Order: sequence, then structure tokens, then C-alpha cells
Amino acid sequence: MKRLSEREIIKIMNKKKKHFLSEDVEIFRLGNQQCAVCVDTLVESTDIPKGSKLEDVSRKSIISSLSDFAAKGIIPKFCIVSLTLPSSISKKQLQELSKGFTSTCREFKIELLGGDTNQGTEISIHVVLFGSAKNYIKRKCARIGDIICTTGPFGYTAAALDIILKKKKTTKSFSTKSKNLFFKPKPRLEFGHKSISHITSSMDSSDGLSSCLNEMSQQSKKKFLITKIPTNKDVVEFSRKNKTNLKKLVFDGGEEFELVFTVRPKNLRSIHTLAKKFKISIFEIGHVSKGNGVFFDDGNESFKIKDNGWQHFR
Repeated sequence: MKRLSEREIIKIMNKKKKHFLSEDVEIFRLGNQQCAVCVDTLVESTDIPKGSKLEDVSRKSIISSLSDFAAKGIIPKFCIVSLTLPSSISKKQLQELSKGFTSTCREFKIELLGGDTNQGTEISIHVVLFGSAKNYIKRKCARIGDIICTTGPFGYTAAALDIILKKKKTTKSFSTKSKNLFFKPKPRLEFGHKSISHITSSMDSSDGLSSCLNEMSQQSKKKFLITKIPTNKDVVEFSRKNKTNLKKLVFDGGEEFELVFTVRPKNLRSIHTLAKKFKISIFEIGHVSKGNGVFFDDGNESFKIKDNGWQHFR
């Protein structure tokens, strides 16, 4: 029997919805209020590398949903957490998990309302965020002539996993930098919210840059032409020394929690001004044109960027 992909499962679960488009944040009306809700799941066996601090794990479970809200330009207000825990978990481990939830909610001014607990064979965390959404950014509204941007460089988190899991060699400073970006990501919440009037389309990149670009291109029914690899020299050097594929590190790694967005050329100055205020590096990586699909062409080489990012059940 053929195994179903994550996208096939999502399609089956939403088959009764007309014109269904995948969004990580759902918008709905409750009386006169337009609301936003997002749910994310983190499972020990698939999402938590061995040796991870549980405080970082619980923090990251909330960050995953926060980054989805950032891509919509929405500030969340409330949070519910559901925990599945093995019976062997210790009081100290629970305190570490609790510390991560509490400190992260405090950091981003979110009220933790409560949740649920259950027993299972491994740690599983389900986080639901709620907020109000007077305005929000969609994935499908990229326009011809838009500039494609990211809020930061890519490749560090994939490098971190190579260092942790495959024991790849590198400098101490690069190892520390990469691991910090992997274990302690920073969602671009305020930047996304303040940029809402300048951005035409946006998506969180945590499943991988290639997945993100392909999803936005498909929903917008436009061609995305990438002309620059959004990374830094130290990632290039890590790739060269370890003989790893730089493009795979950058486009397929995932876990960056950066925003990938499109913007009209006339609004670029405003975007860079906001980025400077929030100490964010903006990478202009390409433009939107007529057609479909995602392609790379920097004048020296050209290829199609396939969706090879993270997918469950792949």
C-alpha cells in the first residue's frame, strides 16, 4: 500500500472545503471580531535531537506557532498547551519544560490560559495560539514585479544538525552560532506586524526555504526567480570544508523560522528601515514574474528549485 504524503493527508482532511488553500494560521469570525488561531505539534522522536534541553524544547514548541503568526503580521494574545508525557518523566524535567513555556510566554506577552495532560510513550507538545486579526498577510498574493526577500540567512540550522548528528567538524565559534540558531530561534513577530502594509505575500520558512518558495509560487500562480543564495560566508566555508551540498543546506534544511515575503519595489526602503529598527538582515533574493514554478539563475548556473524541504511521512 502506498504511503500517503503530508500534503495528501491535508488534502483528504479538507476535501469538503471549496477552494482550500493551505495556511498555517486560520482566520475566522467570532461575532464582530475577526480572530486568528494556529496549532503546532512537536514530537520527541521526530522533532527533538538527543541532548536537547527541555527548556529549549518547550520554548521552540511555542516559537513554531509564533513564527506562523509573524508571517501573517498578527500578534498573538493567548496560548493553550497540551502535553503528552511518558510515565518515566521526572519532576526536574517537568520543571524544565514549565520554565520554557513560562519564560517564552512572558517574553512575547502571551497569556498561557491552560491546557491538558496525557500519558504516552514519548514527549509530545501541542501549542494553540489565539489572536485578533483586523488585517493579515496571505501566501497567495505575490504580484509580478515583486521582490522576493528573506529576514535572514539560511543554512545555519542544517549545519547545526550536521554537527550534532553527523559529527561534522568546524570551528568552535561556528558550532556555537549554528546551535544557538537551531535551539533558540527568534520569530520575526514585531517585524511581521509592522510590515503588514508593505508586504504582498509571506510565509514562515521553518519547513525549508524550497518548500516555502514553492508553496507561495503555487498559491500565487506566479513564477519565482531566485538570483541570490541567502546565506553567509561562514556557511559557505562550512559546506566547502565538509564537502556538503551548499544549496541543500540553504534551500532544504528548515528550522530557520525566518520570513520569506514579497514586496513591491517602491516599498523596499520602508522594509529596510523597519529591519534596521529590529536588527534584522534583509536578503533580496529574486523577483516574481509571469509563469509558474521556482527557478534559480544567478548568471552562472540555472536550475529548478524543487520542494525538498521537511514533510512528515515523506
